[in-house]
Amino acid sequence: MADLPATSPRTAVVWEVLSAVLAEQSAQPDAGLHVVDAGGGTGGFAVPLAEAGHRVTVVDPSPDSLASLQRRADERGVADRVTGVQGDLDGLGALVPDGTADLVLCHSVLEVVDDPAAALAAAARALRLGGRLSLLAAGRDGAVLARAVAGHPDEAAHVLTDPRGRWGDADGTARRWTAHDLTALVEQAGLQVEQVHGVRVVADLVPAATLDLEPGVRAALLALERALSDRPPFRDLATQLHVLAVRPR
Repeated sequence: MADLPATSPRTAVVWEVLSAVLAEQSAQPDAGLHVVDAGGGTGGFAVPLAEAGHRVTVVDPSPDSLASLQRRADERGVADRVTGVQGDLDGLGALVPDGTADLVLCHSVLEVVDDPAAALAAAARALRLGGRLSLLAAGRDGAVLARAVAGHPDEAAHVLTDPRGRWGDADGTARRWTAHDLTALVEQAGLQVEQVHGVRVVADLVPAATLDLEPGVRAALLALERALSDRPPFRDLATQLHVLAVRPR
């Protein structure tokens, strides 16, 4: 099987967690697993997973995104291992049989669903016993720091008290969570939390020009992201929070 990508400071932590999970769950290394990518869009995660030998079902409400997914899968020679299904996380039960997925990805989707608790419950039902959920969602505490650093202390303060963790009406993110609240939501769905990581702890605070112009900065930033990702309080100040959870046997 091909290796999964893990070189971008903004995604490396997630890929490294997934690589370990997939290696652990693959009883037959060449057989691959059934992965459901809820809200997987154009295949940023699905196609590399298929290239690594896994079967991926992408559930997404956008027909345009699914068309782009199909083109990308065709171009990379993995169309036979990628299936696109139009729908959303709320209706996952009608699209994916219960108890059939080894891994469900729910990345940057929980922010926009109507009922996050119901959506996570649907994801949990899709998992087989012992299957894993990879949940990536926007972090509330990280937004406080980001707005303050951007010179908007009033908006930073608003995040602290807003019921959805938003900094104002112009905020493009519909919901955010603290690590505590996100793990509680996962446990409410009947899953057992195994790991919590911060994603983009500092990567979003470093100017892009610095990454492009300063030799060695990108590699150093990647190393720092890895080092901070599971260390409170840095973990909790990340732009996104990644929760890995298992459906108990």
